[in-house]
Amino acid sequence: MRVYIVRHGEVSSNVEKVYNRVDDYLNENGINQAKALGEKMRAIDYDVIISSPLIRAKETSQIINFKNKDILYDARLSERDAGSFKGKSLDLTNRDEYWNYNTELVQGDEENIRDFFKRVWSFLDELKSQNYESVVISCHSGVSKAIRAYFEGLEDGFFLNKGLKNGEISLYNF
Repeated sequence: MRVYIVRHGEVSSNVEKVYNRVDDYLNENGINQAKALGEKMRAIDYDVIISSPLIRAKETSQIINFKNKDILYDARLSERDAGSFKGKSLDLTNRDEYWNYNTELVQGDEENIRDFFKRVWSFLDELKSQNYESVVISCHSGVSKAIRAYFEGLEDGFFLNKGLKNGEISLYNF
């Protein structure tokens, strides 16, 4: 099975460099990024899009779905919960440690990175048993980090700069 991972287009939290406040809509640049991503995907044959239920991923899924395939939603593809950091500057935390799979540092009440990765990995374990030839997963930077770790391994455990950028795509195979 081919698994195409796409990250949603830009939202205001990305521009402001804050932890996502709530469920943001794509901004104008994000809509354009999603449209450009959709153009890149026109030649890709896929059976289904499976999306995070968060608005920015849903909007991206709808924009890129030129083939008018079913879009399914799975909460396990939601971004890592930033807890009390929502709406606050990314500089408030040690970002290297925030995205360190092996950290013991607790910086707030954010979702534990190991629990977050396990949540995403449970989705992928289930997806492997499905009878699709090609799937598009519309998600978030953090989710793309967990997916990368699933397919490529944990390496050194540091994932800060290992996620997809807004409107990017990557491919993995089961």
